[in-house]
Amino acid sequence: MDSATPSGDDDDWELCNDDGFVYKRKKRRLDPDAAAAAAQVSSSTDVDHLEALQQRRERKRRTLLKLKDKYQREIEQWDLLSSTLGEMEERASRVRQEQEEAREQTAPHASPSPTTKGKASVGGSLVDELLLQVEAQEGIIQDVSNLCDVAEAMCHKQEQQLNQSLFDLPIWASPNELMQFLCDD
Repeated sequence: MDSATPSGDDDDWELCNDDGFVYKRKKRRLDPDAAAAAAQVSSSTDVDHLEALQQRRERKRRTLLKLKDKYQREIEQWDLLSSTLGEMEERASRVRQEQEEAREQTAPHASPSPTTKGKASVGGSLVDELLLQVEAQEGIIQDVSNLCDVAEAMCHKQEQQLNQSLFDLPIWASPNELMQFLCDD
């Protein structure tokens, strides 16, 4: 509810907002010395505020750079695991192809023959085929074991980082450092 004064002296009044409570009051006349002191105080608080803002931005930037580095290392580890798995799949498919080719080559020789020499040849090729399968399975098992070791190492490292972040919390600091940390934010 804004009402004008009958004499038109609105310049002598100012609006004040005190935490949501708005009211009018007569303007205060300041002497030049007091105005200069008030300007100096406000400029020093502005400088302090700007400095605090810059420090906060710098902390945020450092934190974001640390997160970026952490995630970049994690992505590189996952890429390594993915490429290793791709190589394993490629080797397994090559072994399967070799086994199929060996079966195709031994199939014409596997026709029933009354001679014992033919039976020994079929048995020998079957043993060779089984040996190839066992060697391929051994390679696959070794590759999977290596992948498991890498994954376990990654999990252990991540667990150590999590534990360290818990130990780095300011709650474990001295009471003075804790109070300073709480007052900074």
